[in-house]
Amino acid sequence: MRYDRVDALILEIVQKNNRVTSEEIGELVGLSATACQRRLKRLRSEGVIEADVAIVSPKAVGRTIQMLVLVSLERERTDIIDRFKMAIQSSVDVVNGFYVTGDADFLLYITARTMDDYERFTRRFFYENRDIKAFKTMVVMDRVKAGFAIPIEAP
Repeated sequence: MRYDRVDALILEIVQKNNRVTSEEIGELVGLSATACQRRLKRLRSEGVIEADVAIVSPKAVGRTIQMLVLVSLERERTDIIDRFKMAIQSSVDVVNGFYVTGDADFLLYITARTMDDYERFTRRFFYENRDIKAFKTMVVMDRVKAGFAIPIEAP
């Protein structure tokens, strides 16, 4: 996907606040509201903008425990990898899942209400899965930064 300097500015703006109106964006980038709407529609249809989301505080909704979990599979076969990817996608407790290189095969960001809830999750999600070789949990002590903003370089 090719984008120009104005697209880059629009992406910078909506990444920080996706509730900014087309009129406000237009004032900031020097275009009409209609031109901004067209550009946003194109950026969405081409998959540059994947979703318009709100970042919710886990603690505010009772998900007081957050974990980063390194997961190693028994074997790296495509069917095992694909099955585990589907398990990640279908789990509401897994907020983010990444297929990674290095010491583990996957990195998961998981939230839970209590440690008892997390233990039940691990029994169901990890221990009952024969494809899992090992997992290592790191409990988040403080969320220092939360976001999805990607640095945008203007062409």
